[in-house]
Amino acid sequence: MKRCAGVLMHVSSLWGNYSEGSLGKEARAWIDLLEKSGFHAWQVLPFCLPDEYNSPYKSFSAFSLNPNFIDLPTLYEQGLLTKEELTAAEQKVPFACEFERLAKERFDLLAKAAERVADRTAIDAFLEAHPQTAAFCRFMAIKATNGGAEWQDWEHEDADPAVLAAWQFTQYECHRQWMELKQYANAHGVSIIGDIPIYVAADSADVWANRELFLLDARNRPTAVAGVPPDYFCADGQLWGNPLYNWRRMKQDKYAWWRARISFMLELFDGVRIDHFRGLESYFSIPATETTARNGVWKKGPGMSLIRALRPLCQDKLMIAEDLGDITPAVEKLVRDSGFPGMRVLQFAFLGDENTPHLPHNYENNCVAYTGTHDNNTLLGYVWELDDPTRLRLMEYCGYEGDFDRCYGEVLRTMFASHAGLLMLPVQDLLYFGRDTRLNRPGDSNGNWSWRLTKSQAEAIPTERLLGLNRLYGRL
Repeated sequence: MKRCAGVLMHVSSLWGNYSEGSLGKEARAWIDLLEKSGFHAWQVLPFCLPDEYNSPYKSFSAFSLNPNFIDLPTLYEQGLLTKEELTAAEQKVPFACEFERLAKERFDLLAKAAERVADRTAIDAFLEAHPQTAAFCRFMAIKATNGGAEWQDWEHEDADPAVLAAWQFTQYECHRQWMELKQYANAHGVSIIGDIPIYVAADSADVWANRELFLLDARNRPTAVAGVPPDYFCADGQLWGNPLYNWRRMKQDKYAWWRARISFMLELFDGVRIDHFRGLESYFSIPATETTARNGVWKKGPGMSLIRALRPLCQDKLMIAEDLGDITPAVEKLVRDSGFPGMRVLQFAFLGDENTPHLPHNYENNCVAYTGTHDNNTLLGYVWELDDPTRLRLMEYCGYEGDFDRCYGEVLRTMFASHAGLLMLPVQDLLYFGRDTRLNRPGDSNGNWSWRLTKSQAEAIPTERLLGLNRLYGRL
């Protein structure tokens, strides 16, 4: 893998004036900042419509795009919004996503823009080329007809034409704006890495339109659900609640649904991270009646059978295997056999002995190294909350002998110097931000995903120092 470095930050965390980060001029300024700092990759979280807790890892469709990412000033320039509507949509606070307000107001505003579209030729062409996204739009329109009920409880299969047209517009426009932004990023030497949640929601267009591909009962409810056993993050494990795949049925058509999913993702991104990759070797199956993940069992997944079906689509694309958590020799073998780089996380480095793969001296070139992921504390928060012996061990490892509250620069230097082909740093760690800027706390469904970078904070990122580190350690 060619040595380079990048930054992990979701689009929602970009600064701007309209309640959440978007695909407008602020995103281009962010790409300019990455280029100026010597970074060649921008990693984002899933682009799909988030769930009621604002998590992008559980969505109404794996083939959806988040309408809240649509840049409103661009719609104004296209004559699809009025100046008054644009002004009314301005945010109240700049440092957090206004999720409650977005849920109440944004789709109605976008529906107004959709009504003003004079020529739908481009929208119709987009939907024809993306049938799964078109199915998602119909799903959402029928869901609205049924008062937002889960599809298993629908009484009607009718879609309001205006609501359907609005969803179709949002998906087309978000895709159009994103592809323009991606082209801008690539022209400036920045590749975009996306994220694929391994599972989908039970109440989703994916399950609604492909029921035979999931383990469901006669009422179309999951017989067992996904999660992970008790671990570092949560004593009760994590009960995700997603329906499990019918892997035997999927294999019969050579994993056509998965091949369509990967194709869609690699249209949007230059590479992707497959979340919970270990679930492809063995997945944790929890009876749907359970209230925690404690009583689940491991079952064999599709393994290399799926990887071989996907390989022709991946070719020279970067495919990252998220191989964290309860990793067995069989999972390690699957990662090796796939050829995909795995993940190494500094915050896991001092949980074991000197042989742990998460210590920087054990990194290989074919891996992606992180100080932390979206599920971790920030680097500053992590260091502050370590016990004294572990903190001293970290500081000694990074060659720092001063006060621990000033060691972060040396920690970053250690990561830049590592053998990892790709170094990926959360944006919070570039600014030494504390735990109050943490994006997600696994096992806690409230108060996550809302943190945003302000414009003044973005301007404070030490671009010259970061450029120097990228140059010094051969990551330019």
